[in-house]
Amino acid sequence: MATNRNRRQVLPGFRFTLGFTVLYLSLIVLIPLAGLVIKTAGLTLPQFWDTVTSARVLASYRVSLLTAFFAALVNVVFGLLIAWVLVRYRFPGKKIVDGLIDMPFALPTAVAGIALTAIYAPNGWIGSLLEPLGIKVAYTPLGITVALVFIGLPFVVRTVQPVLQELETDTEEAAVLLGAHRWRTFRKVLLPELVPPLITGFALAFSRGIGEYGSVVFISGNMPMKTEITPLLIITKLEQYEYSQATAIALVLLLISFALLLLINTLQRWTNRRLRSA
Repeated sequence: MATNRNRRQVLPGFRFTLGFTVLYLSLIVLIPLAGLVIKTAGLTLPQFWDTVTSARVLASYRVSLLTAFFAALVNVVFGLLIAWVLVRYRFPGKKIVDGLIDMPFALPTAVAGIALTAIYAPNGWIGSLLEPLGIKVAYTPLGITVALVFIGLPFVVRTVQPVLQELETDTEEAAVLLGAHRWRTFRKVLLPELVPPLITGFALAFSRGIGEYGSVVFISGNMPMKTEITPLLIITKLEQYEYSQATAIALVLLLISFALLLLINTLQRWTNRRLRSA
């Protein structure tokens, strides 16, 4: 019994740090979320249901969730490719490219939104080239997806990159010597190790995309029922002093995000157990 107690007390200050952690999380996370629920409680159940199931709100949910989902999928593919190049190859300007990956973290999202809108607008550098082909990016769901790809890419790259750096090349070389071609080596040797970080990167990029506002508000065009995202609708409700309705919409979006993250985390744990038992 004493041995177990001593093991738990190897690091001093456990009670103090635990109390500080709980206090910090309460001030930063739990109390604001509780305020969200309390403010929403000002609505009756029929009012709450009418608010969160109106046609405009459901359309905004659909736009936010679908664009965030597809942007996260794109980031999984190209984030893995970029992380692979940064880890496995040496080339001039590698450090510059590696630093540019974190640009969406440092750049204000509103600035990114303005820049993307200027580039992909019909008279922009890229938009003017796509316009004759009948491809319109700005002020469409495609433009929202492009913006979410921009802000979500670092999450996938920085999640996969450390795992690739820790993988030994000896196993790959052994597989090649045994006659496995490159695709089989990647699928059987590397991919099982990369699945957990890819799922984590997808979850991070997806959750960030659902609540993104600054980089999307300009390029989306903000057309109700078409390109209006849920965060913008929440801001609109706040500007109209409809605070309870705004918190009700935000609460539903929070519950959707939490349920999706819980599902993805459960899938990740199941994948880890299956890979270990394989």
